[in-house]
Amino acid sequence: MITLYLAEDQSMLNTALSQLLNLEDNLEVLGSATNGKHALAEIQRLQPDVAILDIEMPMMSGLKVAEVLHNKQLATKVIILTTLAQKTYFEKAVEVEVDGYLLKDSPSDDLIETINKVMMGRTVYDPELVVTALSSNKNPLSKREMSVLKAAASGDATKVMAQKLFLSEGTVRNYLSAIFSKLGVHNRLEAIEVAKKNKWIN
Repeated sequence: MITLYLAEDQSMLNTALSQLLNLEDNLEVLGSATNGKHALAEIQRLQPDVAILDIEMPMMSGLKVAEVLHNKQLATKVIILTTLAQKTYFEKAVEVEVDGYLLKDSPSDDLIETINKVMMGRTVYDPELVVTALSSNKNPLSKREMSVLKAAASGDATKVMAQKLFLSEGTVRNYLSAIFSKLGVHNRLEAIEVAKKNKWIN
């Protein structure tokens, strides 16, 4: 069973989404909030597997909640929901390493699929948000993701990459999955091509 916490400032949407998620056999909503401050306190108390946060909320934004959870190194995965494909929001989401970043008008099936994927250690970013962010040529990858991409660009196999970076092969694969998601690509070659085109690597 995957436990969830939902923070959404529109009460009707909050209730509807909670009911929808609870219909899934493997999902359980432990609680919900309509403001960020309450959500943060409850998430720290309940420690759900996944927190689903609206980006714009009273008292504290979803991104601020995500930042605090990141700094406290809580195990809770974070999925951000937004109505706008704003570059600044995307960049902040990347900075605080949220696990999922979706447009609020995405189909509910996409959210459920994202919950399951982040629980497997994957990072899921909406392609439309990625395209908007990449149009600024700003690198959305973390330092660790860049080190993994550089190792991939040198042609190393996953096992060799893991040895060089002192990581497990599974962790390397998770980083590659996050890189592909953030860059809106499907494989290493495409990721390397995007990085070279934007001059993030030589």
